[in-house]
Amino acid sequence: MARILVAMSGGVDSSVAAALLQEQGHEVIGGFMQVFDYSKGCDDDFGSCCSPQDCADARRVAEILDFPFYTFNMEEVFKKKVIDYFIAEYLKGRTPNPCIYCNSALKFEYLLQKAVSFGADYIATGHYAITEQHETTVLKRGVDSTKDQSYFLFNLAPEQLKKILFPLGGFTKTEIREMARKYQLPIAEKEESQEICFVPDDDYGAFIEKNVEPKDIKKGNMKTEDGKVLCKHDGIHRFTIGQRKGLGVAMGYPAYVTKIDAESGDVIIGKKEGLYTTKLTVENLNFLDEKYLQKTNFDALVQIRYRSQARAGKVVLDEQGTAEVTLEEEVLSVTPGQAAVFYEEDRVIGGGWIVK
Repeated sequence: MARILVAMSGGVDSSVAAALLQEQGHEVIGGFMQVFDYSKGCDDDFGSCCSPQDCADARRVAEILDFPFYTFNMEEVFKKKVIDYFIAEYLKGRTPNPCIYCNSALKFEYLLQKAVSFGADYIATGHYAITEQHETTVLKRGVDSTKDQSYFLFNLAPEQLKKILFPLGGFTKTEIREMARKYQLPIAEKEESQEICFVPDDDYGAFIEKNVEPKDIKKGNMKTEDGKVLCKHDGIHRFTIGQRKGLGVAMGYPAYVTKIDAESGDVIIGKKEGLYTTKLTVENLNFLDEKYLQKTNFDALVQIRYRSQARAGKVVLDEQGTAEVTLEEEVLSVTPGQAAVFYEEDRVIGGGWIVK
């Protein structure tokens, strides 16, 4: 049996992950990552993860299951590596995915270091994903297609993946809820968070404006696709490709953001038809299967956002490590700043960040 450091968020999934590992005979250590100072403007119960209430919930689960529990203060490094990245991306007219970046740049890297200090063999989380040991460690989709979180994990390093366990990958969310009740955990009926953990009211624009200088805000014009100026806007950080609500313009037809020009500050408004494409460019690639590093092109299933369906496509790599992706059918609202993840059936090949 192994000693395992479990990343506990205070929610149902990570709590059951810890309980399952303990039931299997492993020595479990619980760890909660405090990443944000919630005393600066929000209460304990706003519904996001990593709040003081979540920490208390995780600690209570550890007490009930009787294993050691520690809180790791990561506020400073979280701000530098995740919050600052989040803000910088929006200021460039892109729409970031901080959860993916947090996983690879902070969460797993930090926890693996902590695991060594505790003499642990592995770390574990409540992600719905599966790892299998073949010649290398293979990352696959979780069996619950409505909860699969392999998309968020594409950016892990292969050597990290060898030391990470995902105990929930073979179960459905319904089964995990039932297990939480069986273990008599107080979080069995706790609702899931749907928000970015450090933006509790889900108002990205206000959060960014609160954390940057006014000179950093890129204001400009809202224009039609043929160049007609409609009005001024208060900053490109308040828009994302495919956005329909909150545009403040009446066009006589359903209007969407179809382009954001970070240089000029122009936000282009058009019809939904202008959001469909079969082509995207992906940079900063990471491959979990090293054989793909040797290829110049390959076929893959491509997923462009967490909740979207993966589409068949061709991936062509250039000498600079950029991927030009052509999909077999059109997709809606390909958004710079988001991740494109490549699959071989249910196996994660790798992926990268959409730039156009």
